[in-house]
Amino acid sequence: MKTVVVASNNPVKIQAAHNGFQRMFPAEEFRFETVSVPSGVSRQPSSDSETLQGAANRARNAARLQPQADYWIGIEGGNQDLGDDMVTFAWVVVISDWQVGKSRSGTFFLPQAVVELVRSGKELGEADDIVFERSNSKQANGAIGLLTGDVIDRVQLYEHAVVLALVPFKNPHLYPAVETGLEGD
Repeated sequence: MKTVVVASNNPVKIQAAHNGFQRMFPAEEFRFETVSVPSGVSRQPSSDSETLQGAANRARNAARLQPQADYWIGIEGGNQDLGDDMVTFAWVVVISDWQVGKSRSGTFFLPQAVVELVRSGKELGEADDIVFERSNSKQANGAIGLLTGDVIDRVQLYEHAVVLALVPFKNPHLYPAVETGLEGD
């Protein structure tokens, strides 16, 4: 049985990681562990590159804390201000001692009321809770679930990105092994 360490205690991220691994490797058994680690980026990443860096940092920090695992996964949500509009998305980074997989979730535009709160310094989850009169939506259906009436929820949004980040692991003959820097940690 292989061990996957999810670099979060957020139930949404844990479920998305579980679903993604099970979908990509249905014949394998996995044990999932969680660890809370810093992202090394701002509380609300505000660019594509900062969000990707946060996911990579989380995966690497998890590997340092639990080096015996087979895979480490970091999931980081972020926003990008486009002037009149703001989009939101997440990056997923999966690492092993021989490979790195990365993928970004789907992207969608935020309503202006949420944008104004995020621009004033609120984290997206806080802004969603204020606008939609919810509590802790980031550990439930998230902005995407609130905006789509749960046609797509946060788990589903992240799950697709997990699946895509696992493509190099599912196709090792097409993606040569890479130096991940974990062997000496």
